[in-house]
Amino acid sequence: MSAEPTTSPGPLADLRVIEMGQLLAGPFCGQLLGDFGAEVIKLEAPGSGDPMRQWGREQSDGKSLWWPVVARNKKSVTCNLRDPEGQRLARELIAQADIVIENFRPGTMERWGLGYEALRAEHPSLIMVRVSGYGQTGPYAPRAGYGSIGEAMGGIRYTTGDPDRAPARTGISLGDSLAAVFATIGTLAAVHHRARTSQGQLVDSAIYEAVLAMMESLLPEYAITGYQRERTGSVLPNVAPSNVYPTAGGEMVLIAANQDTVFARLTALMGRPELATDERYATHTARGARMTELDESIADWTATHEAEELLQRLHDAGVPAGRIYTARDMFADPHFAAREAIARVAHPEFGELPMHNVVPKLSLTPGSIRHAGPALGAHNAEIYSGLLGLDAARIAKLAESGVL
Repeated sequence: MSAEPTTSPGPLADLRVIEMGQLLAGPFCGQLLGDFGAEVIKLEAPGSGDPMRQWGREQSDGKSLWWPVVARNKKSVTCNLRDPEGQRLARELIAQADIVIENFRPGTMERWGLGYEALRAEHPSLIMVRVSGYGQTGPYAPRAGYGSIGEAMGGIRYTTGDPDRAPARTGISLGDSLAAVFATIGTLAAVHHRARTSQGQLVDSAIYEAVLAMMESLLPEYAITGYQRERTGSVLPNVAPSNVYPTAGGEMVLIAANQDTVFARLTALMGRPELATDERYATHTARGARMTELDESIADWTATHEAEELLQRLHDAGVPAGRIYTARDMFADPHFAAREAIARVAHPEFGELPMHNVVPKLSLTPGSIRHAGPALGAHNAEIYSGLLGLDAARIAKLAESGVL
């Protein structure tokens, strides 16, 4: 694990991003671009800032532990976007940027005179990234759209959980994060297009569509065969064996041996090599049809072994297997340490703050965590003076009037 943040400029160091909006869907896109070196200038409401400064399932002395992560590598600048003077300052900042990210409800930016058509008229090479619940067009576009609603509409809520219970959710903000990842992909594609044509464009990332993009063959399955995917708990139908199994010490291990050759290795390890050639289990389709009985046989075997010994034997035999990790497991695991999957970043209040490192890893131009999420308005003087040329008296007057 890195004890200090690295100073790699990153492959996107020549890009300047103005991040508007709040919470997660837009800001996570800004985080990803910042991780790879882009200069991300985050505009926040004076006095309060992004609500993410207070969010998080667990806090330390009332302070968010999520904010330092999602706002890492960013510069915080206060700007009242509801004030005409704040809107003017935003336009001046955008005029000197490559990319602007926003995740307000569609129509909000237009009311502020900051819609794409208005900005493009002044800045034809601008790339505008818009993340919303339903997208910028269509009958639902004006609706308020949170990540949870996008997850429901995109299909993942219906298929998540146990079949005898109401739809469940994952313990993370999956819809928002997926929309941000797709927004980032769109941004990089637009940057590539601009390099060839000098033309900017609009990147429209909808939460429900980002979730839908993860739903594999759900649509053709229904359209062609009438099959509706349902909730299946800890397994995927017709994929066996691939489940969580008990051990002698009460721990659970996950074993994924659904490929023919891997299944043969597992059965040999179980002392039952004949199962690999038994017509009831010899093929992927056959095993899927007998998933329950196969899982019961494997569970009877795993329950006689301690987890550590069982996992070592499975690994030695080339059978994919592992524990269900918690944060504690991640900190203790030597593979996480060897790959520096967890970085430790200096923080003025928390000291050395651990967080997930930048992914993916690039061999020549890696990303880096240069600093944790900043204090509100920490970069006002740097940006308004250095970038816009405002003097200290003007900045002070704008702050006094509530614009900054």
